[in-house]
Amino acid sequence: MSDADQPVGLSRGLTNYGDPDFARYLRLSMARAMGYSTDLLRKPVVGIASTYSEFNNCHRGVPELVTAVKRGVLAAGGLPLEFPTISLGEVFLNPTSLFFRNLMSMDTEEMIRGQPMDAVVLVGGCDKTVPAQLMGAVSAGLPAVQVVTGPMMTSRWRGERLGACTDCRRFWAKYRAGEIDDGTVEEVEGNLATTAGTCAVMGTASTMASIAEALGMMLPGTAAIPAVHADRIRAAEASGAAALALARAGTTIRDIVTPESVENAMRVLLAIGGSTNAIIHLTAIAGRAGIEIDLKRLNELSDTTPVLVDLKPTGPFYMEDLHAAGGIGAVLRELKPLLHLDCKTVAGQTLGERLDAEPGYVDRSVVRPLNEPLQPQGGLVALFGSLAPRGAILKRAAADPKLFEQEGRAVVFNSLEDLSSRIDDPDLDVRPEDFLVLQNSGPLSPSGMPESGYLPIPQKLARAGVKDMVRISDARMSGTAYGTIILHVSPDAASGGPLGLVRNGDRIRLSVRDRRIDLLVDEAELEKRRAGQPSTAVKPARGYARLYSREVLQADQGCDFDFLRANPQKE
Repeated sequence: MSDADQPVGLSRGLTNYGDPDFARYLRLSMARAMGYSTDLLRKPVVGIASTYSEFNNCHRGVPELVTAVKRGVLAAGGLPLEFPTISLGEVFLNPTSLFFRNLMSMDTEEMIRGQPMDAVVLVGGCDKTVPAQLMGAVSAGLPAVQVVTGPMMTSRWRGERLGACTDCRRFWAKYRAGEIDDGTVEEVEGNLATTAGTCAVMGTASTMASIAEALGMMLPGTAAIPAVHADRIRAAEASGAAALALARAGTTIRDIVTPESVENAMRVLLAIGGSTNAIIHLTAIAGRAGIEIDLKRLNELSDTTPVLVDLKPTGPFYMEDLHAAGGIGAVLRELKPLLHLDCKTVAGQTLGERLDAEPGYVDRSVVRPLNEPLQPQGGLVALFGSLAPRGAILKRAAADPKLFEQEGRAVVFNSLEDLSSRIDDPDLDVRPEDFLVLQNSGPLSPSGMPESGYLPIPQKLARAGVKDMVRISDARMSGTAYGTIILHVSPDAASGGPLGLVRNGDRIRLSVRDRRIDLLVDEAELEKRRAGQPSTAVKPARGYARLYSREVLQADQGCDFDFLRANPQKE
């Protein structure tokens, strides 16, 4: 690396006053006002993107992690400078956290780009914060290391181990079915989330942490460390030192996020039975580097990647069990024959070099061997057909295989409000073999693609013992949820996609074997419906909502903004 490529610290990106020497002189004088010594101001700078917020329970431990990152940077000879960005608390945002993910990515990108730093450590954890940070960092292009807040520890209730949020859905289903009363569900509510951290299961937050490690963007072994474990703090300290080492080596995030590392991440996603949301997020992260994710390629990978991890929502275990069982490193070692081993990582070694190290203990009840998998194929599958020309996603690892080859009658809800008002109507014309269809919940809908794809079983069927039905929508589903649920139907109903043309009583055919989801209505009838179909896409008058509605892409392109991708489609 030449002298010109060496870290330049506070001399990087000087404010433009028309006189660079004056700009540096003024910057250093203001930096001295914060009490830094002259020697420290000459050091390379590692920025620390802090996402602490009292509207984000997952991030309660962020201040402690930031302090540890600073220790690591200082010990390695750098100057750590913390800066705030938007924080996205999953359950505290309206209409949905995905709506704000791209805004957070813009905030992250511009603060990395606009402030003088040689590398950045991204500290986040909640579902949309990690993808937003990685999206912004890829676009900014500096050396970067991801640090996650870590999953919650489970708690105990009446002899059961509980953890948010698969168990919250399980008990809510019991409550809707009349199996437990108000007092019991309130008691459960107080025992689902009892420590700092993200959901304790393989939901979206844990899936994105796992993917970040598989991408090479996190230090080895750090994805699954519980939030309250001392190792989580030590991992943050080591990440600060690693970021400075990357800056000195000239290794940027673009050297790590490559087509090969993205494919490694997809393999891990499939092997852990991860969240469907991760497909949207990984597609968006890759798109910032000019890497396209093809859903047909996802199917090819899924056919050759078995499910190895037995965590909720599909199995009995939690993230703390995965950590104790060997973590993502144990998964990567099993997948080694399927991975691109020459991919660089933030640890300064290739993935292959990492996996060549002596393997540690592995609990085979949690992480299965490659030749003895839980399921022979990956947890996710993409479906195509007349109902989803650009694809849809099914988490088959969390679905009932008895429903995979089926034709059913559509029971249609044209909005979230319609769903809420009619799903429990005793007069609703619905049978267990029907397909529940939710329209106008995609990226261009007024609701902004919420996690509403987990349509509840109609109450009269739930009380009759029905546990699962085929459910179809252009919405998303929490990674903590389960069921035979087809999501991300693209294009969405609000943009004129075929999903918006479905009517009550239409027949729909599902074939997971053939990777198809088809609306069995002839084209002439669909054209007639299309001609009379009013647009439901929203056109806000001002602000971020207006930008969102104008620029957001469909689910198969990661719901990113077109102008933020490496290769925008529009002029």
